[in-house]
Amino acid sequence: MNAVLRELLTAIALTALAATSGWFAAGERGAAIMALAGVGFFFLRQLWLVLRLIHWARCPLGTPTPSASGAWGAAFEALHQRGRLASAEREQATQELDRFRRAAEALPDGVMILDGHRAIEWMNLHAEACLGLKSSVDTGSRITHLLREPEFLDYLDSPDHRGAPLELHTQRNPGRSLQVQAAPFAAGRTLLLVRDVTQLQKLATMRRDFVANVSHELKTPLTVTLGFVETAQEALHDTPPADIAHYLQTAADQARRMQQLIEDLLTLSALETDSPPPLEDRIDVAALLEDVRQEISTLSGGRHRIALEIAGPAWLLGSARELRSAFANLAGNAVRYTPQGGAITLHWSAEGASGARFSVHDNGIGIAREHLPRLTERFYRVDRGRSREAGGTGLGLAIVKHVLERHQAVLQIDSEPGRGSVFSAVFPPHRVQS
Repeated sequence: MNAVLRELLTAIALTALAATSGWFAAGERGAAIMALAGVGFFFLRQLWLVLRLIHWARCPLGTPTPSASGAWGAAFEALHQRGRLASAEREQATQELDRFRRAAEALPDGVMILDGHRAIEWMNLHAEACLGLKSSVDTGSRITHLLREPEFLDYLDSPDHRGAPLELHTQRNPGRSLQVQAAPFAAGRTLLLVRDVTQLQKLATMRRDFVANVSHELKTPLTVTLGFVETAQEALHDTPPADIAHYLQTAADQARRMQQLIEDLLTLSALETDSPPPLEDRIDVAALLEDVRQEISTLSGGRHRIALEIAGPAWLLGSARELRSAFANLAGNAVRYTPQGGAITLHWSAEGASGARFSVHDNGIGIAREHLPRLTERFYRVDRGRSREAGGTGLGLAIVKHVLERHQAVLQIDSEPGRGSVFSAVFPPHRVQS
């Protein structure tokens, strides 16, 4: 700007000097003055247009170009067209970048872009959650300064990290198992893909444990059944009929146990899959609980004092078959783990805010507190030997848990060794009708 002003002042001074000097004769002076004035005007106009161009160039992007005629008008129009083209290209690039970011955010895996120095250029929300990072703070930092696990650093340094992904456990996000895959990206960058495989590993472990447990649970009664059948076959001619009947009865009991185990497995499988929501039956609670009381009375065989107390709402909405199974499982466990002469009470009562609670109280052997969180796991037993003697399959409470979840209810357990247990199913208000 200062250079243009200096040129403008120089042109004015030269024009004035030419007009007043004696360089020209008197007759020629007027013509010279007119010529110099024209040249000065032309020069002043060019300087003015240059000044306008410089001013426009310093304005924000998108400011309209100055208007002019002649060559300057063509030049301004060319600049205007070029500006529009550049603006369109910027807009397109912005839209493409925005689409890329939206697509990356929609991915179920973490995505991170590292520059040539392994500094974080960008990452999506899943990458933040998996790695325990925050883009507003950690963008621009080197990933090797944030994740210092030696196996991760070795993986980035290895030339063949395009192969199998790395299984990673980070101190920034303990308890998670991550699968990390690095791939070369444009202009020396690296694309880092991060997947949280914690649940997949847990499911794989559960699957292995489930197969092992089922095999073990079926193997024991099957071995007993085959043993007694083979014994009865070999001693058929020289064994008293009473002994043969005992062998066959024992084999039949073990076969029924296997049948019950398979039925429980099928029930649990149906509950755990994406089965339709439970039917909205209008269940007569008094009739349902009376059926359960009669069932456990038969199971008890007169060895326990069994009482039924009903002081809550008359109707319950849900699947009658599923809820009967859950209530019978809770009551049956009380029979199995309460010594002879013990007392068992089935209690139905109103709960706060118009909900309802079904409870099974017993004065049996009780359960230590450290076992309570795991009771609903499949095949989990506090005492495996006692559980088999009692005839349980180890799946009852797992079935109860899933049935109650399908009815938006919760299972509560209160127990103390030597003083008995209370198992309660608490139902929300919308499942209850007076």
